Amino acid sequence: MTTPSRTLPGGPPAAARQDTVPRKAGGRTGAAARAPWILLAPFLALFILTFILPIFVAVGSSFTKVTRSGLFGEAGVTSEFAGFSNYAQALADGSFVASIGRMLLFGVVQVPLMIALCTVLALMLESASAKWPGFFRAAYFLPYGVPGVIATILWSFLYVPGLSPLFDVAALVGLTPDFLGANTVLWSIANIVTWSYTGYNMLIIVAQLKAIPGELYEAAKVDGASTWRVALSIQLPLIRPALVLTTVFSIIGTLQLFAEAQVLKTVAPAIDSQYTPNLSAYTTAFAYNDYNVAAAQAVLIAVAAFVLSFAFLKFTNRKSS
Repeated sequence: MTTPSRTLPGGPPAAARQDTVPRKAGGRTGAAARAPWILLAPFLALFILTFILPIFVAVGSSFTKVTRSGLFGEAGVTSEFAGFSNYAQALADGSFVASIGRMLLFGVVQVPLMIALCTVLALMLESASAKWPGFFRAAYFLPYGVPGVIATILWSFLYVPGLSPLFDVAALVGLTPDFLGANTVLWSIANIVTWSYTGYNMLIIVAQLKAIPGELYEAAKVDGASTWRVALSIQLPLIRPALVLTTVFSIIGTLQLFAEAQVLKTVAPAIDSQYTPNLSAYTTAFAYNDYNVAAAQAVLIAVAAFVLSFAFLKFTNRKSS
């Protein structure tokens, strides 16, 4: 005995609706699941081709040795696995090792000063008594919009005697500065980097300050806390994630320093072709045509940046806990 299908008013039988709805829902679910991947596909393709693939190529090249036969390589080129010989050759290069030590000294001095400066600027701009904060935020951020090469060229005019008005001002008080000397050129580069990136780091901290609930400021005002007390007890502890982030970015950027040294090298005899780690890898690749050792140097720079950043994160996490 068959049971007749029940027909709902204004629609098909209930059995038919039960058969068709799951298929439509399943089709919509499948399309919804594929849509994000379709939209992300162009980005993922570019990300793989311009970021992931070069990393694998560089690592593979660092473990490869290329041998050219003949006077100019006309007899053929052979590639073979080199193990860690390229890394050993890179670490045996005293100039490359010295460049890493030089950047470590640079980071120990420049990074804390820049983080302290951008923190003070952010706190001043977000204080209740600040006037025209939007204008000054844009003014402090403006140097970051200047490309590093252009910024270095601009500052080089202030470092070169005979062109810079700074030397005329210093002569009035009996000083003869040497911004490009062997003992001072590193700090001249630090000045350029600080000028360029302080505003960028300041905006990151400002964004974190704006996320602090207003109720905390109101409670501090009721308790009679001074501006200095609010900064120490409320603002600085709550912007700690932004301070950690900017410090990690600065540590990585220190080991990637390239444009400033490359441009100043034309006016500063104290800067050689291997003054910074990145400049050393560039010279090894394009001046000595030893791309495999240059790849090993690049991998060592990346590993050093990772180790320093990881150590800093571990230190800050342990201190907070």
